[in-house]
Amino acid sequence: MKFVTDGMLGKLTRWLRMLGHNVKYAKNLDDKTIIKIAKSEKRTLLTRDADLYQQATNQHASTFFIERKDKVECLASLSKRFGLKLEINPDISRCPKCNAKIKQVKKPEVSQKILPSTKAHYEEFWQCGRCGKIYWQGAHWKRISETLRKAERVMQE
Repeated sequence: MKFVTDGMLGKLTRWLRMLGHNVKYAKNLDDKTIIKIAKSEKRTLLTRDADLYQQATNQHASTFFIERKDKVECLASLSKRFGLKLEINPDISRCPKCNAKIKQVKKPEVSQKILPSTKAHYEEFWQCGRCGKIYWQGAHWKRISETLRKAERVMQE
């Protein structure tokens, strides 16, 4: 799925990218431009802005109104509406920061760029092909997994 998100959905943008979706974050763009992007690039516009939602709908752009602010409920509603899998697969994940694809890299390739404690405790690493950010399944991974499990449970309700 390809999405475009408005400036209110930065955190949700990062979650969707981690789940492997191509998401353009329209942080500083006006409504007219965001709608144009949605239509020309065949992206679904995600927004919390009722006016933007109405404008996009009137212009026949694919759009979805995000009603909830809670990330678990947002992820659950998107999963239910679009059939999104609520699991992170690093083979398809995108960089949460810049939206480029990430790829697995060997530890020696990144060992000079990570902290010694990270190097000592982790073996698998991924790197963004555009911005160079390095990722691993660190302590935060449990929180990420728990959030996705909660969203899965909410979706089943």
